[in-house]
Amino acid sequence: MTTLAGEIDAEIAQRHGFDAAERRVVLGDGAPWIWNLAGEQFPGATEIVDIYHARQHLSDVAKALYGPGTDRADAWARQRTDELDAGRLRAIVAELRSHTETTDAARRCLDYVVRNRRRMRCPRFRAQGLCVSSGVVEAGCKQVVGARLKPAGPALLVAPPRPDGIPPLPTCAPVERYCGRRGRVIRWE
Repeated sequence: MTTLAGEIDAEIAQRHGFDAAERRVVLGDGAPWIWNLAGEQFPGATEIVDIYHARQHLSDVAKALYGPGTDRADAWARQRTDELDAGRLRAIVAELRSHTETTDAARRCLDYVVRNRRRMRCPRFRAQGLCVSSGVVEAGCKQVVGARLKPAGPALLVAPPRPDGIPPLPTCAPVERYCGRRGRVIRWE
């Protein structure tokens, strides 16, 4: 079943030539719904788990085992992230299995790693010139959205509803034209 978000993603991807690209990649945080959507909308695309999300899961286990901010937690997390970077997923799985009786965080992380193992082959992806982190994309989106939705100066938002429910991109006009004050009106079109 296609969702509205899936339809929007597919439409945007098609508009930007994703379907015609020689190599297609979907980066995600490892959540099953992302891979379901990617498989439905972008069949055949290479799926990669964002390395920082994977590292966060490992860090959560370290904190659960040894306490937040402790030297032992930092050392354990550093060793696991080094293994992740090197593609040594079997070592990570073995270490997580040894702690599944100790903490729920280890059980959850083990499930996450096992479920996403083919998407966590960092050395192979890097050797192909593929990015294993969505950080650059997320930062770029934050800048674009911030620039569009949070312009400098006072602002008045005018957002008429759209029948398709998709939020439109804003345009700016002087606030004084609408309310006699200096600044901007962000008018959604």
